[in-house]
Amino acid sequence: MNAPDLAHTFAEHLPEMAVPGQAATFPTPRIEVLNEPLARELGLDPTWLRTEEGTGWLAGATGGHATAYAGHQFGQFVPLLGDGRALLLGDVTGHEIQLKGSGPTPFSRPGSDGLGALGPMLREHLVSEFMHAVGVPTTRSLAVLSTGQKIMRRQGVVPGGIEVRVARSHLRVGSIQYAAMRSATLLSSVVTAAGFSGPDELLREVIERQLRLVAQWMRLGFVHGVMNTDNTTLSGETIDYGPCAFTENRNPSAVFSSIDVGGRYAFGNQPAVIAWNLTQLAEALLPLIGERAAQGALSTIDERWDHYWLSIPEQQPVFLPRNWMLDRALTTAERDGDLTPFLELLAAVTDPFNPDAGPGWMATPESEDGQFITYCGT
Repeated sequence: MNAPDLAHTFAEHLPEMAVPGQAATFPTPRIEVLNEPLARELGLDPTWLRTEEGTGWLAGATGGHATAYAGHQFGQFVPLLGDGRALLLGDVTGHEIQLKGSGPTPFSRPGSDGLGALGPMLREHLVSEFMHAVGVPTTRSLAVLSTGQKIMRRQGVVPGGIEVRVARSHLRVGSIQYAAMRSATLLSSVVTAAGFSGPDELLREVIERQLRLVAQWMRLGFVHGVMNTDNTTLSGETIDYGPCAFTENRNPSAVFSSIDVGGRYAFGNQPAVIAWNLTQLAEALLPLIGERAAQGALSTIDERWDHYWLSIPEQQPVFLPRNWMLDRALTTAERDGDLTPFLELLAAVTDPFNPDAGPGWMATPESEDGQFITYCGT
């Protein structure tokens, strides 16, 4: 098999928001985890992906595009963010394939290496696949690669890694915000590219999708950790698992992200935060829909939230990727190069209702919320 023939729909429909880019050159890229069922769903041959050519393709040898977007980060608006360490390879069968941690792009911040650490890439792979297994809309992880490099992060020198992420769309509230600052024409183009018949439909549907999504998070005790508007997708998929974690006791003040020092994105704040993000979406759409339509859509948020909160039951996953479990597995992978505990935990949480999927992971938690901290890997 040759390299997959990917389309470049994003770049073709929104050329003003896509900049051609090339991944960094990595000394010895190696597949650490490959999601073979997902590969087959996408029409990709797992056997070919494991070849030297296939591994190079997964590491970005063919290049791609970095996409532009704006966003509110911890409440502060940044007019230009964009993919600072991600590269959109293209799309196939209605899904976009993007590399995360593949090196600097024109949107990288000054001093950023654009690379990813192996541990956070493995975290995103495992947690996103758990979310998929329990029916939560999410981006998926096709593969995680080690790059053969050592990189410096605040916790020390760690092995580099790339995640190959799959999404129905990487358009987000921040994409709408970026387009709104430039022209009504570009704003309309983003609405169309996102698959909506008009801006009114987009606003109403994204409100529905995001409220349903966050209600599902809350029922699981999931703490996203960085609910900026650039991490709020139009598709309603969970995206960016960098500093995520779980609070088993549903502690409203639970914060695990190393960068959320003020607790803005604490577990109990997530419903209010998503309402705030949706308000920013409505504001960005004002040139197309007008204030009356925006206010009408936003006025339904409380009612819609109550509906989803009452209609979505708490799930009883025998296996949840508890913080101590994932921390132990990732530490062993990064420090010792041993993925055995990680793969055992992955098998358990991707078959989460089966008590026989991973009996070795059913021990009493060694810690709850405590001082557990997650790092996004930048």
